[in-house]
Amino acid sequence: MSSVLKQIFLMIRVNLGSLPRRLWISLSMVLSVALVVAVLAGFLAMARGFEAALQGAGSTGIAVILGGGTNQETGSDVPAEAIRSLTAATGGIGVARNAAGGLALSREIVVAVDVTRASDGADQTLSLRGMDLAGPGLRDRATLSAGRLFSPGARDIVVGARIADEFSGFAVGDKVRLGAVDWTVAGHFTSGGSAFESEIWADLEAVQSAFDRQGQVQSLRVRLDEAGGLPVLQEHLSAFPGAPLTALSEADLYAAQSERTASLIRLFGWPLALLMAVGATAGALNTMMSSVSDRTVEIATLRLLGFGRLPAFTATWVEAVALSTTGAALGILASWLAFNGWQASTMGANNTKMAFQLDVTADVALTAGLLGLAIGVIGGALPALSATRLPLTSALRARG
Repeated sequence: MSSVLKQIFLMIRVNLGSLPRRLWISLSMVLSVALVVAVLAGFLAMARGFEAALQGAGSTGIAVILGGGTNQETGSDVPAEAIRSLTAATGGIGVARNAAGGLALSREIVVAVDVTRASDGADQTLSLRGMDLAGPGLRDRATLSAGRLFSPGARDIVVGARIADEFSGFAVGDKVRLGAVDWTVAGHFTSGGSAFESEIWADLEAVQSAFDRQGQVQSLRVRLDEAGGLPVLQEHLSAFPGAPLTALSEADLYAAQSERTASLIRLFGWPLALLMAVGATAGALNTMMSSVSDRTVEIATLRLLGFGRLPAFTATWVEAVALSTTGAALGILASWLAFNGWQASTMGANNTKMAFQLDVTADVALTAGLLGLAIGVIGGALPALSATRLPLTSALRARG
């Protein structure tokens, strides 16, 4: 057994030592694998970043109440009667109380508004969210970074950090036209990079008046109490007459939204990466066949000296795996340098723009790297097998 291992290690040294003779074709294999890995890592980083932005907005201690049997704010309508019944409840309904003894609750509505980006003149659709004054306090990670909150009844807006960074004209004190009226930028807020930073917040009644939505409420945000929580609230809502009301945790709401879009991103990324991987595998096969052809005399000589088929197979296969591993590492490095932290945007909830940043995490790098490694494992198998079947005497005569 030790003799076989020595033969394997010696043949691996011979193979790797002869790489400079095949530098360019070996480099082409490395770069093709790197390209496949970088493309896949880019798509996976995009999906991961989108998930992080939405899931970072969700809290298990906050519930969102929706009307009309939908699980999204778009298309939801919470009747005024239901709101009055909920706020008038005196018993335990699973909702925490504020300092004044009322429910920790915010009535909310989302309106899509078009804003022109100064950098390229492109129109972007953003979310203007009208809410009660308690609304910002029901976002656990949201904090003011500049200015102040909106005033009740005033046409003030508080702008998320991503919008403030990307769009000009949203400095504190600026006037911004949203819809048919002008609004004053009262402040900026951050939310740990979550989806909230892609929203604009304003007073509910001011938004309802400016966009002719008087009396309309799409959702209620409430803070759950520790005694009953979400199940108690859901049971209480099930007894309401009329259109059904749905209560779900904020974490579940945003997790469901992130899964849909992230799955779509992966749906595009994986087929493209696999198609490229087929081409890269063919390239690896061609590279390794050239490697075997280039080393025909070396392999035949070692075989005649007593080296077995297993060392010839293993050494050729290790060479293919080594080249693909190098390509995978290069692709992961390139994707991290190019994509990690890169700002992107897509259509998020309520059919409006949501900004996020790509995140090349360890699991993203591992998944993409394994695909690169698989290219070498598969592409090197047939050439490695051919190395064990060389006609030894004719190989020596052909090169003699």
